[in-house]
Amino acid sequence: MTTPLLDLTPALPELLLLIAGLIFLVVGVFREHDGVRLISPLSAMALLIVAAIVLASDKTAADTFGGHFRMDAFAAYLKVLIFVGVAGAILVAQNYLEDERIARFEFPLLGLFGALGMSMMVSSNSFLGLYMGLELQSLAVYVLAASHRDTLRSTEAGLKYFVLGALASGLLLYGISLVYGFTGTVMFDQLGDLLRDENAFLSKGALVGLVFIAAGICFKLGVVPFHMWTPDVYEGAPTPVSAYIASAPKLAAMGLLLRVLIDPFGAWVDQWQQIIVFVSVASMLLGAFAAIMQTNFKRLMAYSGIANIGYALVGLAAGTQQGVNGVLVFMAIYMVMTLGTFACILAMRRAGTYVEEIDQLAGLSRRQPMLASILTILMFSLAGIPPLAGFFGKFYVFKAAVDAGFVSLAVIGLLSSVVGAFYYLRIVKLVWFDQPAEPFDLPLRPSIGAVAGVSAILLVVAVLAINPLFASAEAAASAIFR
Repeated sequence: MTTPLLDLTPALPELLLLIAGLIFLVVGVFREHDGVRLISPLSAMALLIVAAIVLASDKTAADTFGGHFRMDAFAAYLKVLIFVGVAGAILVAQNYLEDERIARFEFPLLGLFGALGMSMMVSSNSFLGLYMGLELQSLAVYVLAASHRDTLRSTEAGLKYFVLGALASGLLLYGISLVYGFTGTVMFDQLGDLLRDENAFLSKGALVGLVFIAAGICFKLGVVPFHMWTPDVYEGAPTPVSAYIASAPKLAAMGLLLRVLIDPFGAWVDQWQQIIVFVSVASMLLGAFAAIMQTNFKRLMAYSGIANIGYALVGLAAGTQQGVNGVLVFMAIYMVMTLGTFACILAMRRAGTYVEEIDQLAGLSRRQPMLASILTILMFSLAGIPPLAGFFGKFYVFKAAVDAGFVSLAVIGLLSSVVGAFYYLRIVKLVWFDQPAEPFDLPLRPSIGAVAGVSAILLVVAVLAINPLFASAEAAASAIFR
C-alpha cells in the first residue's frame, strides 16, 4: 500500500468538517445572541452530509499524512455512526439550552469539533494519530461538561472529568512511550509486522506499555476499574451533554480499542485477552447491581452504560473476527438506544423545569401514551428482550464468546443481563401501572420527539435490517484482520 504524504482524499470527511466548523465559528461570532439557532441545525446538517459522503465513498484502504491516518471499511462504518449520533445529540440540545439560558453557539461547534476528533480516532494508524484524535475529542467534551457554569454540579462534573481525563492521558502517553522505546516504532503497520514475526517476542517493557495503553482507552470507555467519573459526570453535566458523552464518544473509544488490539497487537491476543476478560466481567457485574439502587435516571443510564460496554467487551475477549463483528453490531444498537433514552429524559419537563427522578415517571402512560410507548420500547431493548434490536446485539457478542470457548464469560453476561432487566422493567412498571404523578409539560418538542421516535422505530424494525447491519459490520471487521 502506498502512503503519500499530501494525498488528502482519505481525509476528505475530516477536512469538510474542519472547514464547516471554521465557517460556523465566524458566523457564530457575528450572530452571537441568536447564533445557536442557526449554528445547531447547520452543524447537524453538515454532519449528516459528511456521513452520506462517507457512506458513498470507496472503502478500499488508503493512507495519508505519512501513513498516520487510514481510511478503510472499519473507519467508514464507525464514522457514519459517529456523525449521525453527534447530529442527533446536537438536535435534542436546542430547546434545553434555551430553557436553561445557556444557548451559546459554542455548544454545537464543540460537538462538531468533538466529532472531528472521534473521526480521527477511528482512522488513526499510529499512536501519534491516536493521541491527537483522542485529545481533540476529549478537550471538547471537558468544556461541554462544564458548559452550565453557573451551577455547582456542572462545573464539578467538568472539573472531575478534566482531572481524571488528564490522568488517563498520562497513562496512555506513558504506555506509548514504553511501546516505542522497546519496539522502535509508533506505526501500527510496522508494529504489527514486527510482532507477527515467528521469531519475535513481546518484551516485558512493551507488554507493560500495552497495559497502560489499554488502561487509558478503558478510561474513555468508562469501564471498571476506570468508571468512577461516569455516574457523577452523567448526572452533573447538562442532559444533552450526557447524551453526547454516552453515545458517539463510547463508539469512537471502542473503535480505537479494537484497532489497537486487533491490528498491531493481534498476534499477541493471549497477552491482552486476560485484561479484557477481567474488565468485561467487572463492568457487567458492577453496572448491573449498582444500577438497582439508583433513583436518578441519568445515574441509572451511567451504570447501564458501564454494564453495556462490559457486554460489548465479551465479543472483543473472544479475539476473533466474529467477536469483532458482534462488537460493531452491539455498539451501533447501543448508540441508538442511548440517544433515544436521553431524548425521553429531555422530554420530562414539569412546569417548565426538567426532572430526572425515576419515581416521577409514575403513571406517564395515562398522560402521555406516545412518550410512554417510546420509553417502553427503549427499556425493553436495553433489557435485551426479543425481537427488539438490543436482543440481537447481546446475542452476537455472547455467541462469539461461546464459539471461542469462553462459555463462562457468556454465562456471566447472561446472568448480569437478567439482573439488569430488573431496573429496566421497573421503569416500565412505573410508567404503565403506578398511580399518576403530576403531568409533564405538553407538547413534546419536535426535535426531541423525532430523535426518540426514530430511535424506537429503528429498534423495532431491526429484525428486518439486522442482516444488512451485520454484513456491514463484517466488512468493517475484516479491514483490521490481516
